[in-house]
Amino acid sequence: MKGNSMKPLNVGVIGCGNISDLYFEGGKRFDSIVITACADIVKTAARDKAKKHGIPNVLTPEKLLSSDEVDIVLDITVPKAHAAVALAAVKAGKHVYNEKPLTLTREEGRTLLETAAKRKLRVGCAPDTVLGAGVQTARKVIDDGWIGVPVSATAFMQCHGHEHWHPSPEFYYEAGGGPMFDMGPYYLTALVTLLGPAAGVTAVTRRAFSERLITSEPQKGKIIHVETPTHLSGIVDFSNGAVCTMVTSFDVWRSDLPCIEIHGTEGSLSVPDPNTFGGEVNLFRNGYDGWRTVPHSHAYAVQSRGLGLADMAAAIQTGRPHRASGELAYHVLDIMQAFLDSGETHTRVALESTCERPSPMPMGLWDGRVD
Repeated sequence: MKGNSMKPLNVGVIGCGNISDLYFEGGKRFDSIVITACADIVKTAARDKAKKHGIPNVLTPEKLLSSDEVDIVLDITVPKAHAAVALAAVKAGKHVYNEKPLTLTREEGRTLLETAAKRKLRVGCAPDTVLGAGVQTARKVIDDGWIGVPVSATAFMQCHGHEHWHPSPEFYYEAGGGPMFDMGPYYLTALVTLLGPAAGVTAVTRRAFSERLITSEPQKGKIIHVETPTHLSGIVDFSNGAVCTMVTSFDVWRSDLPCIEIHGTEGSLSVPDPNTFGGEVNLFRNGYDGWRTVPHSHAYAVQSRGLGLADMAAAIQTGRPHRASGELAYHVLDIMQAFLDSGETHTRVALESTCERPSPMPMGLWDGRVD
């Protein structure tokens, strides 16, 4: 619902693939942004999305970056292009918001953040699901003391990969892919939102299959050579003393393990799937007969992709910190890379980064608003 007296910032989208539809819809919903242009290396892809969503300008990526009518570049290219596109946006004088992951390497991430800081530009990054009703309600339960002091956590994301449904699944198995870089950002961003920054990682990694067979169209029958670990199991120790057992895997046929649980000195908390905005939040305390569902305390319980981008746009105009920040995303990148490093060295990897725990979303928001 549009209705803010503040003028929205103009957003130009680079990358018009599968997930772009959700962002184009979000551009119509949030009052702090308006999507005015789109671009893709495949021009027909940009043209088709513009026609579908009523985007007035179809540009080349180069023309979009140089346009005076674009305030923020939304980079939803493939992960291996994130660093180059985002850095080009910053060098062109634009704020930038990346799909996850921020970049594929720590060096790329540091270069992006340092370049943006020198130019006084903002960097934001998905996932923004953690700003939705599910994780925000879970955070309020923790912050209000319902489970006491957090002691431990578990996080499980296990499936059998994406080659049976995705039209172009190759990048999931390239260096910089795998279950950690694909789904880890959702889980780790949620954990940092709930528990604060991490301090170190101890992990074991492996690949169950050296090749994968695509069974989805249009590449059915093609063989993918696996270049990255597809099962990662480890311990994340947090700066507040909490310890999390985490598994991400593309090598599991079926699992019924919970997505995230947080256990404290006075109770336990079941957190919904961090790849969704809503979901059921359940609490157990000493004396309860079983789990009790906690009503959502915050807005955005349904699909709200673009919420983090809208929050950044509002923050740019008011001068406050934005929540889905580059610093948070870099810390998550550091944790993910530490899983790979620890798996190779068989030692605990101390994290080089930290970040501020992002501020909670306000309660009582109208749809389309972030402040």
